[in-house]
Amino acid sequence: MDPPRAGSPYQPAIEALQSHPEKKFYNVSKLGGAKYDTLPYSIRVLFESSVRNCDGFLVKETDAMNILDWKIKQNHVEVPFCPARVVLQDFTGIPAMVDFAAMREAVRNAGGDPVKVNPACPTDLTVDHSLQIDFSKCAIQNAPNPGGGEQKPLARLSPLKPPLRKPPPCRGHSSCQGSCSAGEAGRSSGPFSAQIENTPILCPFHLQPVPEPETVLKNQEMEFGRNRERLQFFKWSSKVFENISIIPPEIGMAHQVNLEYLSRVVFDVKDFLHPDSVVGTDSHTTMVNGLGILGWGVGGIETEAVMLGMPLTLTLPEVVGCELTGTVSPFATSIDIVLSITKHLRQADVAGKFVEFFGSGVSQLSVADRTTIANMCPEYGAILSFFPVDNVTLKHLKHAGFDKAKLEVTEAYLKAVKLFRNDEGSSREPQYSQVVQVSLSSIIPYVSGPKRSQDRVAVNNMKSDFQACLNEKSGVKGFQIAAEKQNDIVPVQYEGNEYKLSHGCVVIAAVISCTNNCNPSVMLAAGLLAKKAVEAGLMVKPYIRTSLSPGSGMVTHYLSSSGVLPYLSKLGFEVVGYGCSTCVGNMAPLPEAIRNAIKQGDIIACGVLSGTKNFEGRLCDCVRANYLASPPLVVAYAIAGTVQIDFDTEPLGTGFNGKSIYLRDIWPTRQELHTVEEERVISSMFKELKEKMEKGNKRWNLLEAPESTLFPWDLKSTYIRCPSFFDKLAKEAVPPQAVENAHVLLFLGDSVTTDHISPAGSIARSSAAAKYLTSKGLTPREFNSYGARRGNDAVMTRGTFANIKLLNKFIGKPAPKTIHFPSGQTGVKAVLAESYEKVHRSQLIGIGIAPLQFCPGENPSTLGLTGREQFSILFPPDLSPRMTLDIKTSTGKVFSVVALFENNVEITLYKNGGSLNFVARRFL
Repeated sequence: MDPPRAGSPYQPAIEALQSHPEKKFYNVSKLGGAKYDTLPYSIRVLFESSVRNCDGFLVKETDAMNILDWKIKQNHVEVPFCPARVVLQDFTGIPAMVDFAAMREAVRNAGGDPVKVNPACPTDLTVDHSLQIDFSKCAIQNAPNPGGGEQKPLARLSPLKPPLRKPPPCRGHSSCQGSCSAGEAGRSSGPFSAQIENTPILCPFHLQPVPEPETVLKNQEMEFGRNRERLQFFKWSSKVFENISIIPPEIGMAHQVNLEYLSRVVFDVKDFLHPDSVVGTDSHTTMVNGLGILGWGVGGIETEAVMLGMPLTLTLPEVVGCELTGTVSPFATSIDIVLSITKHLRQADVAGKFVEFFGSGVSQLSVADRTTIANMCPEYGAILSFFPVDNVTLKHLKHAGFDKAKLEVTEAYLKAVKLFRNDEGSSREPQYSQVVQVSLSSIIPYVSGPKRSQDRVAVNNMKSDFQACLNEKSGVKGFQIAAEKQNDIVPVQYEGNEYKLSHGCVVIAAVISCTNNCNPSVMLAAGLLAKKAVEAGLMVKPYIRTSLSPGSGMVTHYLSSSGVLPYLSKLGFEVVGYGCSTCVGNMAPLPEAIRNAIKQGDIIACGVLSGTKNFEGRLCDCVRANYLASPPLVVAYAIAGTVQIDFDTEPLGTGFNGKSIYLRDIWPTRQELHTVEEERVISSMFKELKEKMEKGNKRWNLLEAPESTLFPWDLKSTYIRCPSFFDKLAKEAVPPQAVENAHVLLFLGDSVTTDHISPAGSIARSSAAAKYLTSKGLTPREFNSYGARRGNDAVMTRGTFANIKLLNKFIGKPAPKTIHFPSGQTGVKAVLAESYEKVHRSQLIGIGIAPLQFCPGENPSTLGLTGREQFSILFPPDLSPRMTLDIKTSTGKVFSVVALFENNVEITLYKNGGSLNFVARRFL
């Protein structure tokens, strides 16, 4: 949006920046006076947005004044917020763009101009969720045939065996004089193949490009093959829609690209300055708060409304101040800090609130540490976790490629509007709703699991805790294994050797940089540990499914330039590609012999990964225990081959000369990490990667796509389908109808996640979605994943609640099933729950479903509900936020619920049948 808005009552507050008079801005610090100085920094950003976007209609003067009076108005009023930009990833981005395409069609059919249907807010869509691991360790892993028909056999690829005392071969150049064994310039050597433009691997001695491992090329080839139709749709979108850019595959993950490439910190639009802010359809959007950019994840429907120029509406939140003090332990990584802070904030009940960090400990954290902490805020329920810009931020931006002039303007503007944090602290700190204190000195290494990210386990207690999980009753932590079976050992033959599997054996080890993607210390720690392990003679068992999935070429860049990449590869942690894979279930099955042994022996096998999600069965249906750990600990547990190990007293394994090697023997010191970072991780990496992103992807550049105003829908397509949301679009909305004698579809317990509601992983052969795809002539190898098929509402409707771990109380055991109660109607009218996660609630409203909540202290058990009753609800014409409604059951019982609408905008959306229809009517 081009500031300032016409007719804004706050135009007299526009001033010139003193050091750069050509730059203009709203001086909100003067406008707000003493009240402004006590506001949390995050609330100051909301205030600036309301002042700049005030038009008397969507944003009113009273909205700005309510924000200024935050101290007394928090939790009592709704306020609008106009983000500066929107970020999408392809799993959620494709249904958004399909909706835009369908909306164009509907507006045309209703007599409107379809060309007007465009994003009004700058939007970036990153195609990063399409990657699947078909190849690892340079070997094909049950790769599907994306095009159908006869599949040519793929030869087994040679394993990568780089020299351990010498760098990988770089392309020939005169300065090397043959010392790097590159041969002729431009020639690929051994298992390496052609250089990928946007993911450079460098010779660590000469910092010259070397070819990419064949694993990456093969996975990229499979990705473009199976997703060609989706990618063509994205390219069509980039051609016909204004104000949107598509970032093609293999560039990096959405939240990482957002952090490294898209973030402005301060927007400069036609010499008018304002703070950067963002909303996105990825829960990790919150990562940018570590850069001092206000941002959080919202539902796809909300995002589409923002893309069309509507503000988000939120209840003015409480802001919890998190005071960091003390010094971090040398053995604690960013992940340890994240999980420790997660625990403290969960206990502080920050759900639905902003968190803002202050205190002497903040300055000790790098931007990489801060973004890692901010990235995990959805796990403890906060809307966002904000680190105001300070000198540490400016230093990072300088290394990231901001030029001197831009840095000067950024610093001057943020200081002028008092959005810059003084490292030395201030005698007048912002006032917070409450303060949580965290001593960094008390943080020790932890892992998280075996089923939930909030269940933290101290590494030195891991062995005993896992044993306790075996004993515990089956539930959120326990597996209920009989005492006489806890020491069972299952022998298995694999690749000509016999191995023994037991409870706690590690079968998946994935180093994923989605939470550490801009934190060299954590990823380098994994690499240096791998180097020391290989040099000591330690190895990883071949049946363990190891992988290294960097968030972008930057991660590969510094792993390569620091010389540790060959050692990771030697242990099996070879780069498999750039995008979300293991975390979202996009990985190949375990070897059949290993799967059979696990199932036949009822073994509690383990996965260890450095991601953010560890729901049971997500990585693989036969791997029931999954732990989140820092990258170096992932490597350590892979070497040990089990989580049942006490690192203090038990060796990882036996090295050269029969010597027992302990974790302490190979753990890199902080000084070692600091030296490598200083010498290898340099600002040129950021600059080069930004240049590569701007050039795009060669396959993408050659991809053909239509250029018509309306998308040419292919009725035979199983990927892209015009949804029926707009079939009955009329200029006027129909008032909400009463729900009469409705049956319950599902009766669920606690901790229902997005994975249960709308899975993103593989499509099971026995599922309803699989039956639909089979009816369209597809074979199982062509199914792809639910995430990839989100552009087809017919698949996603059948995929709803298709998670194998869904516990429906009607069934009594985990299964994606329910009992059919004939009702004579189709569709879900309302959801009744004890509590909601914010995104789930807003998504329901966005598609025209009423979110209802039990009154405090009540639930199905206290009310004596079985779920087999019929329910009737009357929605009054004067429906208001959080109104209490009565529900009548077929048994004669009447009980009250709260209609969980937070503001009048949400009620308007619900009355319109959802936000899509509401927005579409604006074009008629």
